[in-house]
Amino acid sequence: MAGRLSHIKENRLEKLGALRKLGVEIYPANTVRKQTISQALASFGKKVAIVGRIWAIRSHGGAIFADVHDELGDIQVLLVRNKLSPKEFSLAQLLDSGDFINVQGSVIKTNSGEITVQATHLILLAKALRPLPSSWSGFRDVEERYRQRYADLLLNPQVKEVALTRSRIIKSLREFLDKAGFMEVETPILQPLYGGAVAKPFTTHHNALDSDFYLRISDELYLKRLIVGGFEKVYEIGHNFRNEGIDKSHNPEFTMVEFYWAYQNYEGLMDFTEKLITTIIETACGKLKLIYQGQSLDFTPPWPRVTYRDALLAETGIDINLADTEAKLKTAIKQKNIKLDLKNETGLPALLAQARQAGFGNVLDALYKATTRPKLVGPIFLIDRPTAFVSLAKRKPDDPAKTASFQLLVAGLEVVNAYNELNDPVDQAKRWQESEKRKKSDHEAFDADYIRALEYGMPPTAGWGMGIDRFVALLTDQATLKDVILFPTLRPKNDNQG
Repeated sequence: MAGRLSHIKENRLEKLGALRKLGVEIYPANTVRKQTISQALASFGKKVAIVGRIWAIRSHGGAIFADVHDELGDIQVLLVRNKLSPKEFSLAQLLDSGDFINVQGSVIKTNSGEITVQATHLILLAKALRPLPSSWSGFRDVEERYRQRYADLLLNPQVKEVALTRSRIIKSLREFLDKAGFMEVETPILQPLYGGAVAKPFTTHHNALDSDFYLRISDELYLKRLIVGGFEKVYEIGHNFRNEGIDKSHNPEFTMVEFYWAYQNYEGLMDFTEKLITTIIETACGKLKLIYQGQSLDFTPPWPRVTYRDALLAETGIDINLADTEAKLKTAIKQKNIKLDLKNETGLPALLAQARQAGFGNVLDALYKATTRPKLVGPIFLIDRPTAFVSLAKRKPDDPAKTASFQLLVAGLEVVNAYNELNDPVDQAKRWQESEKRKKSDHEAFDADYIRALEYGMPPTAGWGMGIDRFVALLTDQATLKDVILFPTLRPKNDNQG
């Protein structure tokens, strides 16, 4: 196959040389485009000027037929000697599939009734030196599709449709937040301290400052600094980076939207979330009942609200109000004969790597993710998560072991995470100090400047975050994030230009 490809490329390079001898400009900058192909299809009997890529080309007697494609349509082009200049017809004889051309001519119907542009003028816009994969080998290898997304988009219409749906989702999200009075902002990606989540960061070095920096794992702490600074509604859509594993629901580089709303609480955010999510789904999908990986999902509000304690109790029989320490929880797990491996991560969530030493919070999280979360089809609001693993959320006044928080779960996936923001600088400092006592891979960095900001005073605030990649995967029925990220992270490949 490689030999055949090499032969095809050599043949096209020979054509490139022949075109230069003709005096044809191979990659011109100027284009004459007066209609899209869709418009040309509706212009029978009129003159048009279109551009596009040749999808297929064939000769029939003294005529050359080319199927030409632009972003939204396809049309046949007829190239005949007596309608073109000698130079242009010589150019037509050197065209290949994949080439970009500019055609001017009249829209006619062939004897078979096919709408066709009969060319009176032909310009080469770009010569393709490599054939489209389907023309010589197909394009079935999944990893190669991710690596060569440009070819994947050309050959697989469903991939392009997912990308278009993603664009509609983000546009609808932005419009909803803007109309609700939020201001879009940008916060640093390069940060001297990482924070806002428990995750391993990527580290880099700034030469001029001779200082190490981290790629952000979350934009939370900077957005809340803006609340301290007097803004009441802020949001950011941007990339975060976590130096952790890759699987169907995680990519090291991912897109998040986070917003923070002063004088609001998590209960109000649940109502807001129902309106936001249903608006986006109706805009992007046209309906609220969807199928995801064989599961029926109905996003018609209102959505159930279940406490974390009740959900875990229903699935495991363990009451975390009673099993409220690491030792008690491990005893309860053993008594219930729940097989939970706390010594390795094989087939289990990444946080299990920390569970042996990290205490009650991570053991509980591992139990929940192994037994309960997969059963929560939803959409469902899981509320009042334990304080043990939400270090930035405000405690519930009537139960300090729980936080005023919720997660939106759909098909066993965490889609939204939200809570009343902890604005007590003393409590925040204490929680970070307790976190620092645990092993390095598990704690959040102590951010003294953020504590200083809280000491200036932050009003009651509710915050909200959603992974856009995961949300898009749900709405487009994609099993892996790689299918909704145009260029997912892959192991580098030694590319010899084959």
